[in-house]
Amino acid sequence: MNEDSIVDLESRHSAGVYQKMPVVIEKGAGALVWDINGKEYIDCMGGYGVALVGHCNSKVVSAVKNQSEKLITCHGSFFNSARAELLEKLSRITPQGLDVAYLCNSGAEANEFAIKVARKHAGKKEIVAFTGSFHGKTIGAVSLTWNKKYREPFEPLLPRVKFSRFGDMESVKDAINKDTAAIIVEPVQGESGVHIPPPSFLKTLREICDENDILLIFDEIQTGFGRTGKMWAAEHWGVEPDIMTVAKGMAGGIPIGAAISSKEVMSSLKVGEHTSTFGGNPLACAAASAAIDYIVDNNLPSAAEKKGAILHGELEKIRGDHEAVREVRGLGLMIGMEMRFEIREILQKCLERGVILLYSGKNIIRFLPPLVIQEEQMQKVISVLKQSLPLIRDH
Repeated sequence: MNEDSIVDLESRHSAGVYQKMPVVIEKGAGALVWDINGKEYIDCMGGYGVALVGHCNSKVVSAVKNQSEKLITCHGSFFNSARAELLEKLSRITPQGLDVAYLCNSGAEANEFAIKVARKHAGKKEIVAFTGSFHGKTIGAVSLTWNKKYREPFEPLLPRVKFSRFGDMESVKDAINKDTAAIIVEPVQGESGVHIPPPSFLKTLREICDENDILLIFDEIQTGFGRTGKMWAAEHWGVEPDIMTVAKGMAGGIPIGAAISSKEVMSSLKVGEHTSTFGGNPLACAAASAAIDYIVDNNLPSAAEKKGAILHGELEKIRGDHEAVREVRGLGLMIGMEMRFEIREILQKCLERGVILLYSGKNIIRFLPPLVIQEEQMQKVISVLKQSLPLIRDH
């Protein structure tokens, strides 16, 4: 099919719920993708952070090929070697005490599970989330998501959810009570613009949860597996949760998610109370095992820290030259560049010049490139961004 027919078919037959870029992506390798016409792009969007180990990572591709020739599906009613291997590898890299996982297919599903197991274990009903939060778009997950554009069209949502101000401990203290089951937080907020909490916030949150018998849930769906320069973003503050949810880059692009906790918390659920037809799929598990091996063997968290420092520094130089740039913030290769005006035109100009960037709201450029991006590729991204900024300086 040619470009026009692909665009026409998707436009006519898909639900139309995605904001589309005018490009047909045909293949990828590392931090690069190519469109159907052969044009090359440096991908700093990475499927919203999914392509963490790079597009078509050779280890992941090999694992998927090998597994597909043995067994593609195996319901959780049976035991399976690919699933067992992944669960063991996860337990090796997760925070201490978090060594039992529920495998699913996405981040939203992982958060749905976290809601249920937290309520069941605590025997309480209320959940506290935060302003600026994003936890998914299923009914339960969107109930914990702050942005009204995601929430209001689908109300009434999950009851007994409260929102505290991100980074404000007094707001948290005002929200909790004897019926608070859990507090859920992204260690670094992504969707709302890459917001980092105050230095003592997560530590104090941990203390408050301990004092009040409240479960602390960390949503590491975007921040996990090395994205921020540590295997888990919470490591920057030395804090461990009771439940952690992960997904995105976990399997090199194959859909998967997980909610991870202790045996004590997980044992709150009875057999059959929460299952998934595709959860723990052998193909996805094999891909995730390969991706985790690649992350560990190549020390990608350290690579993200070093490359992120370079990219952050170059973006700060741009901020110094352009009054239109309000702030640059982030950790590792999760960076937000806040502008003083809408960024649609910047994104379009960069796309035309072969760089794919991501937005966070109307005025924040978000960078979530594969952790395998090369320094020369980052320098091209900076060059293209510089070329694109002067075109809109008069806004």
